[in-house]
Amino acid sequence: MAKAVLQRKNPIVDDNSNRKWMIMAGGVLAIAAALGVWFWQSGSTSSSEAVSEAALAAGIDAQEQQAIEAIVRNYILKNPEIIPEAVELLQNRQKASAIDAVRDQIEKPFAGNAFAGNPNGDVTVVEYSDFNCPYCKQTERDIAKLIAEDKNVKVVFRELPILSEASNDAALMALAAAKQGKYYAFHKTMFATGRPTPSTIDAAAKEVGLDMKAARAFITSPEAKREIQNNIAVAQQMRFTGTPAWVIGDQSEVGAVGYEGLKEMVAKARAAN
Repeated sequence: MAKAVLQRKNPIVDDNSNRKWMIMAGGVLAIAAALGVWFWQSGSTSSSEAVSEAALAAGIDAQEQQAIEAIVRNYILKNPEIIPEAVELLQNRQKASAIDAVRDQIEKPFAGNAFAGNPNGDVTVVEYSDFNCPYCKQTERDIAKLIAEDKNVKVVFRELPILSEASNDAALMALAAAKQGKYYAFHKTMFATGRPTPSTIDAAAKEVGLDMKAARAFITSPEAKREIQNNIAVAQQMRFTGTPAWVIGDQSEVGAVGYEGLKEMVAKARAAN
């Protein structure tokens, strides 16, 4: 930095290449100032003060900085699409950071059994669902098609019972099924049976052959309740607003994205590996 200041003040080395360097540096500073104001608050001076200090350290005086900022501001006004592009980039980085913080936890199936597809798949799809959610029921067909056509995908299911008390009862029974090695069978049957009620939950559990005495004992256990609480906590941390919700690689989405949407997210995750 100090060397750049000395060079700028020396007429012998103040050539075109150094001038281009200053313009590039100033442009970066100007963009940082513009986006800083947009991202935080227009009345805040902290970001602009930081940019001014950086400009000074780079050997760019106030008049030069103002001229460069005017050029860059004009560019942004003529090309406003760079603002949402920058916002999207920031949001994607924030998503990836949030996912990394919980990845090991959420990609590990409950009881080692709450999953479908290839247990050693190169891409893990994590779905948060509620048995009382019609969009989750619709998504069940998409999941079945995905694992049938892509033999290298692992789908991990996480219970997120947020719609009703019956949702919670069905989720607890699903965890009991996982403890007995029959999670996916119960998952499919429960969605096929209908909205969760005491009778439909019991019917689905009996149809897949659960030991009902062991299942009823498990659903009252601290382990079962803790799993639901942990799932809700992660969903809040990830800012999920409903179900189904997805985590695939560094991507997260909320809603019924459809088979093609899942396929696209899997392809992006695979390409990033």
